[in-house]
Amino acid sequence: MKVCIIQPAYSLDFSKSDDYFEEELKLIDMCDESMDVIVLPENSDIPCLAKSIEDSNLAPQKFNERLLKKVSDTAKRCNAMFFVNARSYEESKKGRNTTYAFDRGGNMVGKYFKQHLTCGEVNYLDNDYTFDFSEPDVIEIEGLRFGFLTCYDFYFYEAFANMARQNLDIIIGCSHQRTDTHLALEIFSQNLAYNTNAYVLRSSVSMGENSELGGASMVVAPTGEVLINMKSRVGLATVDIDPKKKYYKPAGFGNPPSAHYEYIEKGRRPWKYRPGGSAIARYDTVMPYPRVCAHRGFKTVLPENSLPAFGAAVAMGAEEIEFDLWFTKDGEVVSMHDSTLERVSNGMGKIWEYTLAELRELDFGIKRGEHFEGMKIPTFEDILKKFACHCVMNIHLKTIGEKPEYLDKVVKLIKKYDCEKYVYFMSGDDCLLERLQREYPEITRCCGAGKDKWEIVERAIKYGCKKVQLFKPYFNQEMIDKAHANGIICNVFWSDDKEETEKFLDMGIDVILTNDYHRISTIVGKREKYFHPSIK
Repeated sequence: MKVCIIQPAYSLDFSKSDDYFEEELKLIDMCDESMDVIVLPENSDIPCLAKSIEDSNLAPQKFNERLLKKVSDTAKRCNAMFFVNARSYEESKKGRNTTYAFDRGGNMVGKYFKQHLTCGEVNYLDNDYTFDFSEPDVIEIEGLRFGFLTCYDFYFYEAFANMARQNLDIIIGCSHQRTDTHLALEIFSQNLAYNTNAYVLRSSVSMGENSELGGASMVVAPTGEVLINMKSRVGLATVDIDPKKKYYKPAGFGNPPSAHYEYIEKGRRPWKYRPGGSAIARYDTVMPYPRVCAHRGFKTVLPENSLPAFGAAVAMGAEEIEFDLWFTKDGEVVSMHDSTLERVSNGMGKIWEYTLAELRELDFGIKRGEHFEGMKIPTFEDILKKFACHCVMNIHLKTIGEKPEYLDKVVKLIKKYDCEKYVYFMSGDDCLLERLQREYPEITRCCGAGKDKWEIVERAIKYGCKKVQLFKPYFNQEMIDKAHANGIICNVFWSDDKEETEKFLDMGIDVILTNDYHRISTIVGKREKYFHPSIK
C-alpha cells in the first residue's frame, strides 16, 4: 500500500491566503493513481495564519467547500482514501476542527473532531463535546482500522493506551505543531507508533525552506522507525507500507512476543495515575449552571456527612456536594457538621477533644436508625478517595485559626488527589479568606456569611472570591445583581422547597444547596443551562 503525505507551504501573512490555497490545490493535483492513502494537514482551509477570530472564520467561508470537493474528486480520480482536516459547521454554528475521511469513491465516510483544543481555539470553536466521555474514534475502511490525532492531541500521551486497545492499523495525524523542532516531532510520532502498534501518517505545513520548526510531515512504522520525514520541504512524499504488519517483542526477558502495549498492560496500576475515565465530571469552571449542591450529601435519606450520603447524591447526578471539615486532637481531618458529637453519634463532647482512633470507636449511624448501626466518621481523605473529580466539592473549613498547619494539610490532600479544579473553600471568616487569598490563590474561594450578613458581596469582592454563599433570608435581588456584575457566582443556603427554589432561580441564584437532593434536582434540572453568570 502506497501512502502519500502532502506538506504545503504556510505563511504568517493572512493576506496571501488566496495564493497559498491555490498552491495547495496544485499539490493535490499532483496525486496519482499509484496512491492508496493521501493525507493533508490541519486547517487545510486556513492556508495562512489567522490572527483574529474574524480571519479564522473568513478563510473557511472562502475555501472550505472548494477544498472538500477537490478532495472528494481527487479520491475518486486516484482511487485513493483521502484524509483532510478543515472546519465543519454541521454540528455547531461555531464550527469544529474536523478531520474528514473519504473512501476511494470520493464519499465522505466519517469525521474526527479534535479532542484537545488549544487555548486560542476554545475562544472561537465549539468545544463542549470535549468534556464528554468518549471512546477513541475509529473509522474502518476496507478492513483497515484508522485512528486519529490532530496537532495538540499528539501531546496527550495518556490517551495512547486507550487508542492501543482499539487494534488500530493506521493513525492519521493532521497537524500543525508549528513551534516544535523536527527532532521533537519525530519523538512524538515515534512514541505514538510504538505505543499503539500502528503506522503514523502525520501531515503538517512547511514554515519555510530553512526552518527547523514545524513541518516534519512523516510516516512512522510500529517499530518506531521513521520511514520518511519531509522536514521543511514543500511537496509530496510517498512510501510503501504493509498496514497489517505489526511489531511484537518479548513481553519481558524470556517471555513470548507481544505488542508493546500488551506488555505494559500486564503491569498497569491505574490507581497510581491521574483520575480518568467516564466517571470524571467537568471541573468547576467548565461545569454549567444552575446546579444543585447536596448539603452534607443526600441527608434526607442517609446519615449526613457519610460516604453513602455523598455517594447517593453523586450517583443521582449531583454536580456538587457540601461538607464541613474539622480537625481531631491528633491533627487528622474529618467531616462532620457540628462541633459536638451528641446529635450524630453515640459520643459526647467536642470533636477536637478526640483522636481519630477514638472517633473511629464511636457509632455515627445509630442515631439515624438501626440499619446504619456501626457507621464510622469519614476522613477528608476517605471522601477524596471515592469522589475526587467525580463532582465539585463545596468545602466548609472550620477551626483552623489556632493551628495554621492544618490548612496546609487540607491543601496537600487536595493536590494529592489531583482535584484542585474540583474544589472550593467556603468560609465566613475574614482572616481565613485573606489567608487563602494570599497563600492559595489558585483554589477558588467562596465568601460565607460573617457578622454582617448584608455585606457579604462587598467582602467577596475584597477577598477576591469567585463565589458567595448567601444565607437566607439575608439577601435581596440587588445583592445578586451586584455579585453577578462583578463576575461572582451566587450560591444560596438553602432550600428544600420547590416553590422557593423556583423563586431563587428566577432571582438568578446559580447554586441551590439542599438537604433533599432528588426533590430539588427535579426543579433545577428543568432550567436552561448556562455558564458564568457574567456572560449569561
